[in-house]
Amino acid sequence: MKIKLSEITGYFKIERLKDDKQIVVFLICLLIATALWFLNALSKDYTTTVSYPVKFVSPPANQFVSNKLPPKFELQVDAHGFTLLRHKLSLSFSPIVINLTQITRDLEPVADRYSIRSADLINIVSDQISNEISVTNIRPDNFIVVLDSLKTKSVPVRMNAELNFKPQFNLKDPVSILPETVSVTGPAILLDSIQFLETEFKSYERLDADMEKVVTVKHPEKTSIKPEKITLKIPVEKFTEKELKVPIQIKNKPDNVKIKLFPSEVTLSFLVGLSEFENVTSSDFVITVDYNSIRMNVENIGVKTEHEPTFIEILRISPETVEYLIETD
Repeated sequence: MKIKLSEITGYFKIERLKDDKQIVVFLICLLIATALWFLNALSKDYTTTVSYPVKFVSPPANQFVSNKLPPKFELQVDAHGFTLLRHKLSLSFSPIVINLTQITRDLEPVADRYSIRSADLINIVSDQISNEISVTNIRPDNFIVVLDSLKTKSVPVRMNAELNFKPQFNLKDPVSILPETVSVTGPAILLDSIQFLETEFKSYERLDADMEKVVTVKHPEKTSIKPEKITLKIPVEKFTEKELKVPIQIKNKPDNVKIKLFPSEVTLSFLVGLSEFENVTSSDFVITVDYNSIRMNVENIGVKTEHEPTFIEILRISPETVEYLIETD
């Protein structure tokens, strides 16, 4: 058997084909016959099924689609073989665009549900594909479009950003967001859960001067917002260190108790912007000790900051604990 197989393979070697003109003529005739058969087959009309992606657009005003629609149509088509071959060889198709306002205009909904017969879309589909292809049927045979009403409400915008400053620089005032609110339009069930929107995250490094940035506001899918972008105004100024002597106040002290603190004031070190340097005084701070935190056999009591201006950054409180002496009547 191996001998016979080698004889057959050897019969078709290039050297043998060069010497045997009959084999060459036979192969050429076979190739021509195959090509003619193929061309004859492609010249005929055929019926086949072609899959096309679908894109649904333009729902009626102030409404949105709340259900999942078919991502593609299976089209039964009639066409010449050449047309079908060219079509099959195409790697991708532009989606068929279906205008929802157009196809629901003359239909009566049942509980906001529209039943669409695919057969009614044949003309719309045919206009968007090759005029050499005749669409005879569409599957699925029908599908449901559920439309719900859109609502609009105004919500505040929050900045989502990281601010890093050069040494000795910081915010002069809180960051301004302009506008502070945006209008959100979408399904009522979504809007009820939205209390605020955030900007896209940004990181700003080594700030040493005032800056304005336009940023995009993030919003959930199936919603739209106006405006889509807001402006961040970031006021920056140079800071310097300042020290103040601040008296200590005593919280929760009984009326019949006298207590003395040693020392009775602390030295507060903090960073403050140059524009506010002269305006900050000891009266802007509330430094306290809590009488209820006094423990037996403990001579010291911790000092806490109860209030300070928002535009300063406390560095140190000295001392952090003070001694006390209690006198009773």
